[in-house]
Amino acid sequence: MRAALWFVGLFALAVALALFAGNNQGMVSLFWPPYRVDISLNMALLALLGLFVLCYASLRGVAVLGQLPEQTRRWRQQQKERKLYAALIRSLAHLQAGRFVRASKSARELLEHSNSLRHSNAAVPLDSSLRSIAHLLAADSAHALQDPSVRDQHYAQLLEDTSQQPSPLAQEVREGAQMRAARWALDDRNPQESLQRLAQLPQGAARRTLALRIKLKAARLAQDNATALETTRLLAKHGGFTPASASSLIASLVGEEIRACHDTQQLEKLWRSLPTAEQHHPDIALPAVRQWIDLAGDATQARQWLLPLWEAYIQGQLPTYQAQRLFLALQHSLENLDGAWLKRIEQAQTHYPKEALLQYLGGMACLQRQLWGKAEQLLRQSLPRLQDTALQASCWRALAILAEQRNDPAAATTAWRAAALARD
Repeated sequence: MRAALWFVGLFALAVALALFAGNNQGMVSLFWPPYRVDISLNMALLALLGLFVLCYASLRGVAVLGQLPEQTRRWRQQQKERKLYAALIRSLAHLQAGRFVRASKSARELLEHSNSLRHSNAAVPLDSSLRSIAHLLAADSAHALQDPSVRDQHYAQLLEDTSQQPSPLAQEVREGAQMRAARWALDDRNPQESLQRLAQLPQGAARRTLALRIKLKAARLAQDNATALETTRLLAKHGGFTPASASSLIASLVGEEIRACHDTQQLEKLWRSLPTAEQHHPDIALPAVRQWIDLAGDATQARQWLLPLWEAYIQGQLPTYQAQRLFLALQHSLENLDGAWLKRIEQAQTHYPKEALLQYLGGMACLQRQLWGKAEQLLRQSLPRLQDTALQASCWRALAILAEQRNDPAAATTAWRAAALARD
């Protein structure tokens, strides 16, 4: 539609000009004594139009000639900027490809082009950030080439450059360099320096997933389980691990804390500091109870810690291998067994009368309460169906003790031998 309107307008203009020029009888007389020049009005208008075009072209030519030095300077600056960005891309490409010498050389070329532009007073967009990134690339290449002096030199220059630039991008580059420096210290097997550099990060940057992962590795290398555990919990909260991986890692770290406890007070303090979800984790609760029993802790307290796992077992939510560990832990915490736990065991046997583990636990409970006949009956019923060798050995030892109670040395000897074979 617009093209059609333009065409109609041009056609109308051509018609108007043709009508005006074809019937125009006007004359223009120019007097230059003693001469007189007569020309038509159409010719005069054409001459004026040509003169205007000539003057305009002359002025534009003069202006272009005056701008040639500036255009030449701008063209040279553009060429230098292109070389600068090309050097940046080459350095990144070589670094990712493992060509660290070439990456370092390209980073130095980038710095040289930047210095050249600065000496010519040419303003390059984000020049300071580009220089900082060049120093970071050079430092990373030097680290890969095991040249710590050059690496630290470029890193110090980067910190100096970014400290003079308050822009958000410069701050991001500085934080990224600090994280890289923490990774370098970790590669150098210096976890304390890595943690120190991470501590220099702003609070927001220190809680990023990358920083937390570095902190976790440094804490584990430094054998700082408390810091590693806190960092793992933060990573799990922010989705830095899958739920299964986070649970396994937390259980491993808490297990190390549990094994480091040397008395019941220390272990109880640690247990109270754990979140409820971790207290109910089998890989945490079972080692804690075992350590508690080894430290001569109260069996009642141990059974209280195992109660959530017992309920999970009754509901069928506990895997078989963890159920066997649960019954081993309960076996060692049957001292001063109260009526509430006896009732729980009897109710479980009523619901699952053929469950070997429940028969075994009931037999051990009866043995602890000195109900010899019922204990032997339950233990002999469970023995053929026990799959765990530790449970089998414990069951044979209990039968040996019962045989000694009824003055049957032959049966006791046989049971002790069977316990030794099961243990081996």
